[in-house]
Amino acid sequence: MKMHKKIVIMVLALTMIFTLAACSGEEQPAEEALKIGVIQIAPHPSLDNCYKGFVEGLASQGFKEGENIKIDYQNAQGEPSNSDMIAKNMVSAKYDLILGIATPSAMSAYSAAKDTDIPIVFSAVSDPVAAGIVKSVEKPEFSTGTSDVLPLDAQLKMIRAFLPEAKKIGILYTTSEPNSVTHLAACKELAPKYGFEIVAMGVTNASEVATAATSLVSKGIDCINNFTDNNVVNNLSSVLHAADAANIPVFGSEIEQVKNGCLAAEGIDYVSLGRETGKIAAKILKGEAKAGDIPVALISDSTPVYNKAVAAGLGITLPEEYKEAENVSE
Repeated sequence: MKMHKKIVIMVLALTMIFTLAACSGEEQPAEEALKIGVIQIAPHPSLDNCYKGFVEGLASQGFKEGENIKIDYQNAQGEPSNSDMIAKNMVSAKYDLILGIATPSAMSAYSAAKDTDIPIVFSAVSDPVAAGIVKSVEKPEFSTGTSDVLPLDAQLKMIRAFLPEAKKIGILYTTSEPNSVTHLAACKELAPKYGFEIVAMGVTNASEVATAATSLVSKGIDCINNFTDNNVVNNLSSVLHAADAANIPVFGSEIEQVKNGCLAAEGIDYVSLGRETGKIAAKILKGEAKAGDIPVALISDSTPVYNKAVAAGLGITLPEEYKEAENVSE
């Protein structure tokens, strides 16, 4: 009986020792990874580049997928209603931060999280004030991020150089995208400086793009100029088809559009845009600043690019002042 008691006491003692060792030892339970939600409005290359850069920007600041963060990346496939639903689900799941890539998804994230303490960051939003997701770029108050300010003056200068005799520029835009409405107004204001008339046509959804592009071409335009309109760019093949039938060029607003068939563009680097967004997000995750206190980063530096194969097909010679532009045709 006495031997039995000794065994029990020894077992209890050993259990306490192992328990204390586990609690005070060097190996501690891993800290739970932060949950980051990413909503991208549509699957096109420029926005894909934003996401790529975002992940790189986070990593440069010590936040790496699979280590201390878990990223839930979801694509709305060009449907704002999908974007709204994704945002609401992420807010319900109490994510630590939500990124909206492009204006519609940024608006979805803002709407879903504005009454919570979940920070919202955005990328590739050309006019966040018009979109209603910040009070001002200097003092956002709630969400923050990066704005892709299109170099419209440089773009019109490029079009004039490529098409010395052109008079009318056709523009297709989505009426519900605040960035496109803002760009259109700015383009109309700048056009007389280069002797252009802007012929604009609005669409409301993806199903209207092909028909609208054909109708726009029939109005006697000399070329089409694209913005970063998510709906239009996501249906770029329809725009190019209509323009090809009329043997007129389409100018893009960034490198991926030119790779995919546009003649030329003053292009913003969307990977760099994403990296800057990732660094902003990292600052918030580290607790160094609140989203609403970080000014929106305005990215407007551009590089001229052109598609040599498209130019040859249209019989257009590269202007002398753009001899150093990068050829992105494959």
